Amino acid sequence: MDAKVDPSLFGSLKNARAFAIRLESLGCRGSAAVPSCGTGYFAAEPEGGFAGGAFGVRRPLRFMAYKLGLSESQVAELARILDELKTERAQAAVDDRRTLAAFADAVSGDAFDEARAAEGADLRRKGSARLSDAVVKALGRIHRLLSPEQRERLAYLIRTGTLVF
Repeated sequence: MDAKVDPSLFGSLKNARAFAIRLESLGCRGSAAVPSCGTGYFAAEPEGGFAGGAFGVRRPLRFMAYKLGLSESQVAELARILDELKTERAQAAVDDRRTLAAFADAVSGDAFDEARAAEGADLRRKGSARLSDAVVKALGRIHRLLSPEQRERLAYLIRTGTLVF
């Protein structure tokens, strides 16, 4: 069977460059028709995996500074807030990998290890709560930082999904 790409995958990709990068990461050079790509269907990541970033945009500080019309002092404080939130998100990603490892350990043996699975679930719960708390604190700090007009613009960006917290 020749290598194929499921056509439905193209709908989630906003540009061909993202798909080309994904193929290259799978060891393909050029196209899916190259024999080194193997056979079967390739899974492709949505555009957000390449360009979206943690906040829904590539450069959230620059984007927010432009869209909200921030002063230099506001930009400096927002940079600190976003940096702390970025650190929390990175820790949440580490916790997620540990959670998956615990789940994998729980099902890998001859008998299901319920204690290990519960440990993984507890780790996921704690990580999610810690990240949620960090987001709430960051939003509170951003709220205090902004003027009423800027808050309205930020609310619009969040409501429309342009910014993701």
